[in-house]
Amino acid sequence: MVDHNITRDHLVFRNCSYNPVGTPYLTWLYCVVLVGGLLGVISILFLLMKMNTRSVTTTAVVNLVVVHSVFLLTVPFRLIYLIKQTWIFGLSFCKFVSSMLHIHMYLTFLFYVVILVIRYLIFFKRKDKVEFYRKLHAVAASAGMWLLVIVIVVPLVVSQYGTKEKYDEKHCFTFHRELASKHVRVINYMIIIIVIAIAVILLAFQVFIIVSMVRKIRHSLLSHQEFWAQLKNLFFIGVIFTCFLPCQFFRIYYLQVVARPEPCGSNVFYNEIFLSVTAISCFDLLLFVLGGSHWFKQKIIDLRNCLLCR
Repeated sequence: MVDHNITRDHLVFRNCSYNPVGTPYLTWLYCVVLVGGLLGVISILFLLMKMNTRSVTTTAVVNLVVVHSVFLLTVPFRLIYLIKQTWIFGLSFCKFVSSMLHIHMYLTFLFYVVILVIRYLIFFKRKDKVEFYRKLHAVAASAGMWLLVIVIVVPLVVSQYGTKEKYDEKHCFTFHRELASKHVRVINYMIIIIVIAIAVILLAFQVFIIVSMVRKIRHSLLSHQEFWAQLKNLFFIGVIFTCFLPCQFFRIYYLQVVARPEPCGSNVFYNEIFLSVTAISCFDLLLFVLGGSHWFKQKIIDLRNCLLCR
């Protein structure tokens, strides 16, 4: 009877974490994320050397690079598991790698919000830039934020992540049963509402700014540096709505389903797919560099002129 229960539990874990149809998709996606993310990190480092180090926006971008870099270090372990279908690095490290996908998503979202709010303040207050008084202040602000994350957030998440149930060490990323707890679901619902609300508010501000700029400088829009800055803002909002919000909306449904007696099903794998889509945000640095290039701007201008000539 004991052996039968053990075998049954292993099958449950296996079915929760493994889908022969979707596994190639996840493997391909994480490979692309790893390559694109590394290219973005490398390319942005060259750009940062030319940027103002006292700028609040630059400081936020530097911290965004750190967030992406730490997450990308965990991606190879996900790929090894997807290929081997067996986790060989221990349950504790599995919890860390699994939680890093969530930590990466919310920290990336946080830095997006910081970047956008600073840019909105620059626009509405008619300032050229928002800076720290000294470079040391920028370093201190970043160090304080990461100290908070490392000392409080990460230990809290890792210590509470996957502690309410017993899990098989050979099969990772099967911690969905934690969501069956009522207070865990309440916290998740609160986070979802906050993220969606902030995203909608940011979009409303951005639409207002772009519309006001179009009305004010309609004919010479593409020649204004401020307009290109606002397009970069729209890029960050696009990443939020493309990579993060689908996961949040699906999670509303998923939190209701996961509380049912059946611990597994296709919804578990769908949730993993939506979570993997959030990793695509690692491309933001690469696209940010390409979007700021003179070549890209010239192509946009040429396209506009071509459309006007028709």
